[in-house]
Amino acid sequence: MPKLGINIDHVATIRQARRTIEPDPVWAASLAELGGADGITIHLREDRRHIQDRDVRILRDTVQVKLNLEMSITEELIQFALEIKPAQVTLVPEKRAEITTEGGLDAVTHRRHLKDAVDRLRSNGIAVSLFVDADQNQIAASKELGADAVELHTGRYADAVGESMQHRELAKLTNAGAFAIENQLLLHMGHGLTYRNVVPIASIPNVCELNIGHSIVARAVMVGFEHAVRDMKKLISLK
Repeated sequence: MPKLGINIDHVATIRQARRTIEPDPVWAASLAELGGADGITIHLREDRRHIQDRDVRILRDTVQVKLNLEMSITEELIQFALEIKPAQVTLVPEKRAEITTEGGLDAVTHRRHLKDAVDRLRSNGIAVSLFVDADQNQIAASKELGADAVELHTGRYADAVGESMQHRELAKLTNAGAFAIENQLLLHMGHGLTYRNVVPIASIPNVCELNIGHSIVARAVMVGFEHAVRDMKKLISLK
């Protein structure tokens, strides 16, 4: 069964809507752990639209499972990660105008910039995952750059309309996942996964980590955070 990383960004989104102190994503992380989360994922964006530096610092001291820090490749954020030393950094593309991450990192085009970031993070004991599309060139570049893992972008699968399109996208992810394993990379998946579409992704051979946020936070508003996490854990165990 894949491990489940809970992205708590959108707990902070609710807080930042009013610029107040609640709900605190630190509380959500604690409840996620009680619900069986194997990891806590947070995306520290350049514009600090949801997660704040303060959140990362407190979570680093309090989270008992793996802390996965998503971030873009800027000198400011690399320095921050080197100071905080999360268990894992996932490097992602970032555009100020986007609502959420729109696609995978281009590890081929940005090879030189990425190489420096990967080397600096790994030399300080931080595992590095690259968030890329289900493309063999991107996966091969990730391997060459020295990444420990790739997280395949599942957004196109999540957005697919109709069974035939969804099956095509699932096949692409399955084939890309096999290529990642052949290249001795850990296989992670994430983006747009929900209670309705997660089981086929969890069933892909050798996927070891799923990172899911919005759908779990949305359900948590109705049933509570711990309950929402338990529901997702049950689903991915059905693979």
